[in-house]
Amino acid sequence: MSGHSHARTVKRVKDANAKKRGQIFSKMSRAIWVAVKQGGANPETNSKLKAVIEMARSFKMPNDNIERAIKHASGEIKGENLEEVTYEAYGPGGIAIIIEGITDNKNRSLGEIKQTLNQYGGKLVQEGAIKWMFERKGCITINIKDNEEQEEPKSREDLEMMAIEAGAEDIYHYDNNLDIYTSVGDLERVKKYLEERGVKIETAALDWKPKEMIALDEKEKTSSQKLFEALDELDSVQEVYSNLQE
Repeated sequence: MSGHSHARTVKRVKDANAKKRGQIFSKMSRAIWVAVKQGGANPETNSKLKAVIEMARSFKMPNDNIERAIKHASGEIKGENLEEVTYEAYGPGGIAIIIEGITDNKNRSLGEIKQTLNQYGGKLVQEGAIKWMFERKGCITINIKDNEEQEEPKSREDLEMMAIEAGAEDIYHYDNNLDIYTSVGDLERVKKYLEERGVKIETAALDWKPKEMIALDEKEKTSSQKLFEALDELDSVQEVYSNLQE
């Protein structure tokens, strides 16, 4: 879990058990549905769909599941109607939280999220009360170890230099990962630049990047992590972003 910008919900499942993988596949199917509705069923002309499919495959989501989600969204097969939702909240210690989700029942999702926030010392706030504390950015996540173990190894310093050359606005190092931030319009260009130079990319998507971080004491930080994990368990929640400083 990152904690510096978001709580890594669907993006942190490499060692997930079967139940968790099933939940992730469900979340990815919903993300595919939204991407198709917004830009069509062809990943070659729909960059959002292409990115979601790449992420789904990185989690070893079966191709049959991916194709079924695309057919569902394009109307070839029947299924539930979904919509995107965004909630804003305060968490333990006053951290700001943005919760993005996809749901077939807005009222049920709102109730579940409210209950979870209340249980872990958070509270829902009105739209616009939190979002101004964040900026919409492209975010490319790279696992340093994966790149060090490639046929042509690339160190953290190599990766950072290439990111700067590609036009990254900011770079954040945590655990064994690099988050490379770009403008929204530059995300695909920077991603392509890195891939052409043999960089193995874990995920590339739009994120909410906090303008300033908040440091919490260990007790409040632990409470925040528990809140992130509880939100992650909700089927309708896709991503949780915060300004918690790791």
